[in-house]
Amino acid sequence: MTYATKALELAQRVAETQAEPVGRAAGLLVAALRAGGVVNAFGSGHSEAIAMEIAGRAGGLVPSNRLTPRDLVLYGGEPPGVLTPELERDPAIARRIYDLAPVAPQDVFVLISSSGVNGTVVELATIVKDGGHPLIAITSVEHSTRMTSRHPSGRRLLDLADVVLDNGSPYGDAVLELPGGGTYGAVSTITSALLAQMVVTEAVERMAALGEAPPIYLSVNVTGGDEHNKALESRYAGRIRRGA
Repeated sequence: MTYATKALELAQRVAETQAEPVGRAAGLLVAALRAGGVVNAFGSGHSEAIAMEIAGRAGGLVPSNRLTPRDLVLYGGEPPGVLTPELERDPAIARRIYDLAPVAPQDVFVLISSSGVNGTVVELATIVKDGGHPLIAITSVEHSTRMTSRHPSGRRLLDLADVVLDNGSPYGDAVLELPGGGTYGAVSTITSALLAQMVVTEAVERMAALGEAPPIYLSVNVTGGDEHNKALESRYAGRIRRGA
């Protein structure tokens, strides 16, 4: 079976099985946005690509922020050398990431981690919940439940979230088997991006059904896109940021 066939079958299964939690997650976004809140999305490593699906892209929500360990350098004055592959395992940086963000009490958070066990994402989830924010997790339930948490509490991301969206990826992420053993062909990015877009689009549809104009980005590569986007961003001055 080809990679495309496997990936498409998994995407279809995720779309069907996660429809109900996607609806609950969309409800949390709508409630936060109607209260003047912002969607804060965090992912490290490959999961940062999913945070980019949620925050600051064409067709997506203007009131959104992308949080990342790189914020320690961009906004916290740390030297670039701190950005090592192991940094996402350090619980201590989560508080810095949260404090560096322009967070308000009415904000909602979407944390993305397929394994859901690294110290930073679990500690950030703990801080988010302690702060009273709604928390949506995009993770692999199969992978996460087979892992031992790297956080001192022993908890995983899915243990802390108000809504868990299961990206359906298998333990180890890859779906194709090598004849001599081992697997290749990761799928979590595809299914996690699908879930992220399902949540955002359902939230937009619900706002429109309420008679509200959803604050949506246009592509900067269409006529009038820059002007449209800047006008909307001005409504959230001091609440959103568009770092590198």
